[in-house]
Amino acid sequence: MATLISLPRLRQLDIETPANVHTLYSSEHNIRKQLPTVDIVVGSVLVPGDKTPHLITKEMLKLMEPGTVLVDVAIDQGGCFETSHPTTYSDPVYIEDGIVHYCVANIPGAVPSTSTMALTNATLRYAVALADKGWQQACRDDSSLAKGLNIVEGKVTFKAVADVFGLPYHQLC
Repeated sequence: MATLISLPRLRQLDIETPANVHTLYSSEHNIRKQLPTVDIVVGSVLVPGDKTPHLITKEMLKLMEPGTVLVDVAIDQGGCFETSHPTTYSDPVYIEDGIVHYCVANIPGAVPSTSTMALTNATLRYAVALADKGWQQACRDDSSLAKGLNIVEGKVTFKAVADVFGLPYHQLC
Protein backbone atom coordinates (compact mmCIF):
# COMPACT_ATOMS: atom_id res chain seq x y z
CA MET A 1 0.00 0.00 0.00
CA ALA A 2 1.43 3.35 -1.00
CA THR A 3 1.35 6.00 1.69
CA LEU A 4 0.69 9.57 0.70
CA ILE A 5 1.38 12.30 3.20
CA SER A 6 0.50 15.77 2.02
CA LEU A 7 3.21 18.15 3.18
CA PRO A 8 1.26 21.22 2.01
CA ARG A 9 -1.72 20.05 4.11
CA LEU A 10 0.58 19.44 7.09
CA ARG A 11 1.96 23.00 6.76
CA GLN A 12 -1.59 24.37 6.49
CA LEU A 13 -2.59 22.56 9.68
CA ASP A 14 0.47 23.99 11.45
CA ILE A 15 -0.77 27.47 10.58
CA GLU A 16 -4.42 26.85 11.48
CA THR A 17 -4.08 24.98 14.76
CA PRO A 18 -3.31 26.49 18.17
CA ALA A 19 0.32 26.78 19.28
CA ASN A 20 -0.04 23.82 21.66
CA VAL A 21 -1.01 21.46 18.80
CA HIS A 22 1.96 19.91 17.06
CA THR A 23 1.83 18.22 13.68
CA LEU A 24 4.47 15.73 12.66
CA TYR A 25 5.30 13.78 9.53
CA SER A 26 3.97 10.28 10.14
CA SER A 27 6.73 7.70 10.35
CA GLU A 28 7.29 4.87 12.79
CA HIS A 29 10.41 6.61 14.11
CA ASN A 30 8.59 9.91 14.76
CA ILE A 31 5.60 8.17 16.33
CA ARG A 32 7.75 6.07 18.70
CA LYS A 33 9.73 9.17 19.69
CA GLN A 34 6.59 11.12 20.62
CA LEU A 35 4.52 8.44 22.39
CA PRO A 36 6.23 8.72 25.81
CA THR A 37 5.45 12.46 25.96
CA VAL A 38 1.85 12.72 24.71
CA ASP A 39 -1.43 12.89 26.60
CA ILE A 40 -3.65 12.23 23.57
CA VAL A 41 -3.20 10.88 20.05
CA VAL A 42 -5.85 11.54 17.40
CA GLY A 43 -5.48 9.05 14.57
CA SER A 44 -7.13 10.29 11.39
CA VAL A 45 -5.68 8.20 8.59
CA LEU A 46 -7.60 7.78 5.34
CA VAL A 47 -6.59 5.50 2.50
CA PRO A 48 -9.45 5.79 -0.03
CA GLY A 49 -10.99 2.40 -0.77
CA ASP A 50 -8.68 0.54 1.59
CA LYS A 51 -8.21 -0.31 5.26
CA THR A 52 -6.10 2.07 7.27
CA PRO A 53 -2.61 0.99 8.31
CA HIS A 54 -1.91 0.46 12.01
CA LEU A 55 0.31 3.39 13.02
CA ILE A 56 0.43 2.37 16.67
CA THR A 57 0.89 -1.30 17.50
CA LYS A 58 -0.08 -3.11 20.70
CA GLU A 59 3.61 -3.29 21.62
CA MET A 60 3.89 0.52 21.29
CA LEU A 61 1.27 1.02 24.02
CA LYS A 62 4.06 0.25 26.52
CA LEU A 63 5.79 3.48 25.45
CA MET A 64 2.86 5.59 26.72
CA GLU A 65 1.98 6.68 30.23
CA PRO A 66 -1.11 4.99 31.73
CA GLY A 67 -4.16 7.14 31.08
CA THR A 68 -2.96 8.36 27.68
CA VAL A 69 -5.92 8.65 25.30
CA LEU A 70 -6.06 7.24 21.77
CA VAL A 71 -8.87 8.66 19.60
CA ASP A 72 -9.29 6.58 16.45
CA VAL A 73 -11.17 8.70 13.93
CA ALA A 74 -10.25 6.11 11.28
CA ILE A 75 -12.23 3.32 12.96
CA ASP A 76 -14.78 3.27 10.13
CA GLN A 77 -11.98 2.12 7.81
CA GLY A 78 -10.62 -0.48 10.22
CA GLY A 79 -8.79 1.76 12.66
CA CYS A 80 -5.25 3.09 12.70
CA PHE A 81 -4.30 1.60 16.07
CA GLU A 82 -3.78 -2.15 16.28
CA THR A 83 -5.77 -2.30 19.53
CA SER A 84 -8.78 -0.38 18.17
CA HIS A 85 -12.25 -1.83 17.87
CA PRO A 86 -15.48 0.10 17.21
CA THR A 87 -17.32 1.58 20.16
CA THR A 88 -20.62 3.45 20.45
CA TYR A 89 -21.77 6.70 22.02
CA SER A 90 -23.46 4.70 24.78
CA ASP A 91 -20.19 2.91 25.61
CA PRO A 92 -17.48 5.02 23.96
CA VAL A 93 -14.25 4.03 25.71
CA TYR A 94 -12.31 1.00 26.84
CA ILE A 95 -8.89 0.58 28.41
CA GLU A 96 -6.20 -1.71 27.10
CA ASP A 97 -2.80 -1.93 28.80
CA GLY A 98 -3.64 1.26 30.74
CA ILE A 99 -4.35 3.25 27.57
CA VAL A 100 -7.81 4.77 27.07
CA HIS A 101 -9.28 4.07 23.61
CA TYR A 102 -12.08 6.13 22.06
CA CYS A 103 -13.15 4.49 18.80
CA VAL A 104 -16.71 5.62 18.16
CA ALA A 105 -17.79 4.73 14.65
CA ASN A 106 -19.59 7.29 12.49
CA ILE A 107 -18.51 10.30 14.52
CA PRO A 108 -20.44 12.70 12.21
CA GLY A 109 -23.63 10.95 13.36
CA ALA A 110 -23.35 12.89 16.63
CA VAL A 111 -24.15 16.08 14.73
CA PRO A 112 -26.40 14.88 11.89
CA SER A 113 -27.66 18.27 10.71
CA THR A 114 -24.23 19.87 10.69
CA SER A 115 -22.52 16.88 9.08
CA THR A 116 -25.26 16.63 6.42
CA MET A 117 -24.83 20.32 5.56
CA ALA A 118 -21.05 19.93 5.36
CA LEU A 119 -21.34 16.85 3.15
CA THR A 120 -23.90 18.55 0.94
CA ASN A 121 -21.70 21.62 0.55
CA ALA A 122 -18.77 19.43 -0.45
CA THR A 123 -20.66 17.17 -2.89
CA LEU A 124 -23.61 19.10 -4.34
CA ARG A 125 -21.71 20.18 -7.47
CA TYR A 126 -21.02 16.53 -8.27
CA ALA A 127 -24.67 15.57 -7.83
CA VAL A 128 -25.75 18.44 -10.09
CA ALA A 129 -23.22 17.43 -12.77
CA LEU A 130 -24.43 13.83 -12.64
CA ALA A 131 -28.07 14.92 -12.89
CA ASP A 132 -27.43 17.40 -15.71
CA LYS A 133 -25.00 15.34 -17.82
CA GLY A 134 -25.43 11.70 -16.84
CA TRP A 135 -22.61 9.78 -15.15
CA GLN A 136 -20.55 9.05 -18.27
CA GLN A 137 -20.32 12.63 -19.55
CA ALA A 138 -19.91 14.05 -16.05
CA CYS A 139 -16.95 11.71 -15.47
CA ARG A 140 -15.40 12.60 -18.82
CA ASP A 141 -15.70 16.28 -17.95
CA ASP A 142 -14.36 15.98 -14.39
CA SER A 143 -11.52 13.56 -13.68
CA SER A 144 -12.03 13.95 -9.92
CA LEU A 145 -15.57 12.61 -10.30
CA ALA A 146 -14.30 9.71 -12.42
CA LYS A 147 -11.85 8.81 -9.64
CA GLY A 148 -14.85 8.12 -7.40
CA LEU A 149 -16.11 5.26 -9.55
CA ASN A 150 -15.67 1.84 -7.97
CA ILE A 151 -17.59 -0.47 -10.31
CA VAL A 152 -18.61 0.10 -13.93
CA GLU A 153 -20.68 -2.46 -15.82
CA GLY A 154 -19.88 -5.08 -13.18
CA LYS A 155 -16.11 -4.52 -13.31
CA VAL A 156 -14.09 -3.11 -10.41
CA THR A 157 -12.46 0.12 -11.59
CA PHE A 158 -10.91 1.22 -8.29
CA LYS A 159 -7.63 -0.59 -7.70
CA ALA A 160 -7.66 -0.46 -3.90
CA VAL A 161 -11.15 -1.99 -3.79
CA ALA A 162 -10.12 -4.73 -6.24
CA ASP A 163 -7.04 -5.49 -4.11
CA VAL A 164 -8.95 -5.57 -0.80
CA PHE A 165 -11.53 -8.02 -2.16
CA GLY A 166 -9.16 -10.03 -4.36
CA LEU A 167 -11.04 -9.14 -7.52
CA PRO A 168 -9.67 -8.34 -10.97
CA TYR A 169 -8.99 -4.66 -11.55
CA HIS A 170 -10.15 -3.07 -14.79
CA GLN A 171 -8.73 0.32 -15.65
CA LEU A 172 -11.38 2.83 -16.58
CA CYS A 173 -10.81 3.94 -20.17
